[in-house]
Amino acid sequence: MFMRRGDLTNEEWARLKPHLPKSGQRGGRWVSHRRIINGILYRNRTGVPWRDLPARFGKWKTVYERHRRWSADGTWDKIYAAVLADADALGRIDWSMVSVDSTTCRAHQHAAGARKKPPRVPGKDARPGSTAPTRDSDDPGAASPARSTSPEKADAAPWPC
Repeated sequence: MFMRRGDLTNEEWARLKPHLPKSGQRGGRWVSHRRIINGILYRNRTGVPWRDLPARFGKWKTVYERHRRWSADGTWDKIYAAVLADADALGRIDWSMVSVDSTTCRAHQHAAGARKKPPRVPGKDARPGSTAPTRDSDDPGAASPARSTSPEKADAAPWPC
């Protein structure tokens, strides 16, 4: 395997390799981590769809599944933390250059005055547009008892007093 532009160098691979999951625990043997990582880096660098990965990285679905699995189980986060710790231990990170400036962080104008309590959720039996009472029936605007609008009952008092 020869190295192409953008692929991991031997030095970079030596730093990454100890932090990668072990191959061949359950199921079959994994395709080379180095080839898969090079495929993931290629896709991130170029922005091509997964299906358009060059054949030199293996099957696109293998590259995609490994990336998805490592994202879901936190492997990428562990690799990042380990590489960052290694670089910090070797003095390769200048923390004096790290700065967070919050003076320009502002909320959008529509962010003010947000609703204080969660929206009312109708019960399971209520259908959209029905007047069935909900759990929050004492809230203003809650469903009220049905009233008759037929002419023969118009003279009757709507509420018993």
